[in-house]
Amino acid sequence: MKNFSLLVASIVLAVSVFVSCPIVPAQGLAPADERAAAGSEPDDPGPLATDLSPRLKRRDILRAMKKVADWQLHESEGKYNIQWTYAALYDGFLAASKATGDPRYRDRVLQVAAQNHWSFGPRFGHADDEAIGFTYLSFYAEKHDPEMLAPTRDGMNKLLARADDPQNLLWWWCDALYMASPVLAQLTVATGDPRYVDFMDHEWSLTTAVLYDPAEHLYYRDKRFLTTREPNGQKVFWSRGNGWVLASLALVIERLPRDSPLRGKYLTLYRDMSERIAALQPPDGLWRASLLDPDAYPAPEISSTGFFTYGLAWGIREHILDRKKYFPVVSRAWRGMLTHIYASGRLGNIQPIGAEPGKYKPSSSYVYGVGAFLMAGSELSKITGGAKPNGQNSE
Repeated sequence: MKNFSLLVASIVLAVSVFVSCPIVPAQGLAPADERAAAGSEPDDPGPLATDLSPRLKRRDILRAMKKVADWQLHESEGKYNIQWTYAALYDGFLAASKATGDPRYRDRVLQVAAQNHWSFGPRFGHADDEAIGFTYLSFYAEKHDPEMLAPTRDGMNKLLARADDPQNLLWWWCDALYMASPVLAQLTVATGDPRYVDFMDHEWSLTTAVLYDPAEHLYYRDKRFLTTREPNGQKVFWSRGNGWVLASLALVIERLPRDSPLRGKYLTLYRDMSERIAALQPPDGLWRASLLDPDAYPAPEISSTGFFTYGLAWGIREHILDRKKYFPVVSRAWRGMLTHIYASGRLGNIQPIGAEPGKYKPSSSYVYGVGAFLMAGSELSKITGGAKPNGQNSE
């Protein structure tokens, strides 16, 4: 009887945990609901953290990552979904699990993927609804379970069969280069079929021909900004938009074989953007929402800073960027980001969902910015010294 009672108690506990962790279904969310699920800007977020060290030691980097990841893991309960906002968070969660040895972040993402049946969002051909495919393919690379691969492969097969229309860009906003390109590059890795990466290259080239400014080595967010100017008269280059692109370049190049005829093209673009972005870093290490008019948007912008830090740290690790030149850049950025972590683990000064430079409260925290921070920390931990994690112990 005692054993039976323990069994019943265990079942009740398991059910209560499952019920307390609902999954937002795969259908699209209304803009207001999407924003509410992705983050918030409270008036009183509490005090800033005082227990984090700016030392660039692996142990200290992982401690900061865990503090932020733990807060987000709890904060997102009841809101988890497969929107692009969360796809970027999952990239960070998976990186954080590998870096820290803590499986909780990975396990939570796996639960979301399985409960959504490894599906895309509802909008055919929309890169935002395809971004989650990168999460699925990350799990497929580990387990080789066909169920994890099939929906992403089938969705992209339909996209490849779509009639080409160069006058109507598929990826008409620069963020899309992050949302869809790594999915296609990884799909070629997963299947050995070069059609996916070739399609990616074709669409990337069309988008670049319209949105990339070869003089500035930066991307406009979309066509609206080709002729607009900031208050200081400079061109409008949205910081997070270029963060998406630089991070995507790192993800794509990493998946191109060393002998790929595409590799040189993407390396040149990556190096050119990296040099320009590094040169635009403010003294406190944190880029602003507008790259060429930071005074018009004085608040630090952590999501772009996170993606820039990730992209640059990756280049240092891969010996593509000169360590002496770029390590001080990523060091300043990391130390700067730590000053915007609250005692709770909330990561602040992340611009809300948008499509251009904007203003926000210091408490503003959104999941894609947390994903960028965790990706940055993961890469930075690989190029710094200190103890390596052992299981769940990040010491």
